[in-house]
Amino acid sequence: MTSASFTVSGKLVDIEGRRVVSARVTVEDGRITRIEETSDGGDDYLLPGFIDAHVHVESSMLVPSEFARLAVTHGTVATVSDPHEIANVLGVAGVEFMIANGKQAPFHFFFGAPSCVPATEFETAGARIGCEAVGQLLARPEVLYLSEMMDFPGVLNGDAEVLRKIAHAQLLGKPVDGHAPGLHGDAAIQYIDAGISTDHECFTAEEALGKLEHGMIVQVREGSAAKNFEALIDLLHDWDHRMMLCSDDKHPDGLVEGHINLLCARAVARGIDVFKVLRAACLNPIEHYKLPVGRLRVGDPADFIVVEDLQSFRVKKTFISGRLVAEEGRSLIERVPVAAPNNFACSPLRPEQFALAAKSEDLLVIEALDGQLITRKKWMPPTVREGQCMADPSKDLLKIAVVNRYADAPPAVAWITGTGLQRGAIAGSVAHDSHNIVAIGANDEDLCAAINLVIEHKGGISLAHGAHHRVLPLPVAGIMSDGDAYTVADAYAALDREAQGLGSSLAAPFMTLSFMALLVIPHLKMSDKGLFDGDAFRLLS
Repeated sequence: MTSASFTVSGKLVDIEGRRVVSARVTVEDGRITRIEETSDGGDDYLLPGFIDAHVHVESSMLVPSEFARLAVTHGTVATVSDPHEIANVLGVAGVEFMIANGKQAPFHFFFGAPSCVPATEFETAGARIGCEAVGQLLARPEVLYLSEMMDFPGVLNGDAEVLRKIAHAQLLGKPVDGHAPGLHGDAAIQYIDAGISTDHECFTAEEALGKLEHGMIVQVREGSAAKNFEALIDLLHDWDHRMMLCSDDKHPDGLVEGHINLLCARAVARGIDVFKVLRAACLNPIEHYKLPVGRLRVGDPADFIVVEDLQSFRVKKTFISGRLVAEEGRSLIERVPVAAPNNFACSPLRPEQFALAAKSEDLLVIEALDGQLITRKKWMPPTVREGQCMADPSKDLLKIAVVNRYADAPPAVAWITGTGLQRGAIAGSVAHDSHNIVAIGANDEDLCAAINLVIEHKGGISLAHGAHHRVLPLPVAGIMSDGDAYTVADAYAALDREAQGLGSSLAAPFMTLSFMALLVIPHLKMSDKGLFDGDAFRLLS
């Protein structure tokens, strides 16, 4: 539907008024000009569009214009998007790429100014965004907030540059997003009092409740790897005005299946009041971030959806600014040409560069947890052959390596368990936050081969098992494809299945792999400089 004036009838859901009425909505020139109650609007329901309140679009491995093509089929009309993934690779130029590409799609992308580039001093990133550059980004009208302040130790210790970045946002009246996994008590209060308004990292109800009680907004996250919905969603019964729904990181195959609509269906099935669910999914992000998104009122932009019912939330139509962008699961957004800026400058490696000398004492091992970004620390006895410590899939002891993608340097090599991989290796340059190459392998030859596949294509995710090699190239900053969203989703799903075929017990092997280098999430992670203790916030010798 592309005409300047049209009407849509259905059962209109008035979220704030907590009522459902039959109505006819008139749209003219992209805005709602009239809402008339009728005796019979039909069986379908009219709702404001869904909003993902915190997401890194780059983690879908899709550029914004392709992300939009999938998201609208599930009724998503807007995202609050933190572009710090590409910022860690390309700096401010990366943020500008995301804004420019997002404007080419009929979708509401609202980007923040990345607050932590690089995320820490304990890894090699491709760029640095200092306090002055953060202030310049925040001054732009299309940049609506300061992205997640991951340096919570800097906030708590009064780091001058961290506090200046927060002050820039406060001076402009723009909110500051948080990132404080596991922060409780007085430390959490101090973090909130510094001006941090949200957190999407709560993984227990106790942690979330403490933050809610001290004025913070909690974003319930359910992504491809981190899944906190079950732990947090029951808080919505009492805190619907201070909660939102988000994905944080959504891989392309998951985005094909669904988005915020699936979380709404799960929450309603759990017995949570539908108006409270829809407030979190549709209205709270608009109010908190002051988003210019329609709320299904006269005078608003015509951003609304037609759904089959208020249980499954199956989306039949999605309208953005009065334009029909999706119908019956089919995206009506056309592809646009995509540039491929990048920053990739390392050379192929050799298997012997991943060898580790034998040692008699137990090994400190990263324990990956399925469905979580956090890891555990574990000690395991080494398997020694011919003077070397070897990966031993029989006891789920594998090598993990991180390779600096921005310059030639020796790889950092350590140990990981919890992945279940029995043979072969997987690798990727989607490795939060600096996006170096991270890989796990059952032997040095496959580990090296998987990494070299990524290097050869200057970005991608890959799998190697003997002579069998497979790669999904990601030429845009080494973290996103320039291809069709559905094709990328199929290729990613195929690689995930192959990784599971090599024995991995993880629901999303490549997504979990990508977070093994995320130093700001406890407890034990890996950077290109070595093993990192997230509790002590320091590299280990």
